[in-house]
Amino acid sequence: MAAYVDRITRAPRTFTEREQLLLLRATGEHRSGFRDHVIIATALATGLRAHELLALDVGDVFDAAGRSRRRVQLRIFKRSHDDPAAQEVILADGLRAKLDKLYRWKRAEGQSLTADAPVFVSRNGNRLSGRQLRERFALWQTRAGIERPLSFHGLRHSSCTNLYRATKDLRLVQRFARHASITSTMRYAHPADEDLVRAVQGLPC
Repeated sequence: MAAYVDRITRAPRTFTEREQLLLLRATGEHRSGFRDHVIIATALATGLRAHELLALDVGDVFDAAGRSRRRVQLRIFKRSHDDPAAQEVILADGLRAKLDKLYRWKRAEGQSLTADAPVFVSRNGNRLSGRQLRERFALWQTRAGIERPLSFHGLRHSSCTNLYRATKDLRLVQRFARHASITSTMRYAHPADEDLVRAVQGLPC
């Protein structure tokens, strides 16, 4: 039990603020990276897990007029088969602006915008897979010059850490992360990678 508690409360590995900006900048500089830019922005702004994000359909995110929703009801989420209680995420205005642009981009690209069509698709028009997402994310980390690459889940940890750093409110972060237990959220109260980076800048050398 002690080992389990230590494992779940240990500070998660996160991207620093600079690394998050580098990822967004690298994907936002080129038209070919726009889909991936929106994926990364969505992960950072919502804390969605990879499978939750990839399961999003057009009707989940956009209304009939093609405008992004402020609240998104998740159909697929962690333990959704065992605990089907509704879960939702709230979209910030900045993210909604990017999603609205994505909708227009998808229409210009001739991608399906029916309610049951996937939001994020591969080059062949199918729903983007987890493997494809991992490969693209690794590529963008290299292009962004990330020296210490993390898994895509690192974006969720970074998102929750960002919110805790801004609010110092564990209960708020628990709700944001959709954790069943506050114990799972406690890890974000530990010093994060960003805190360590800032701290060492003041050391004499």
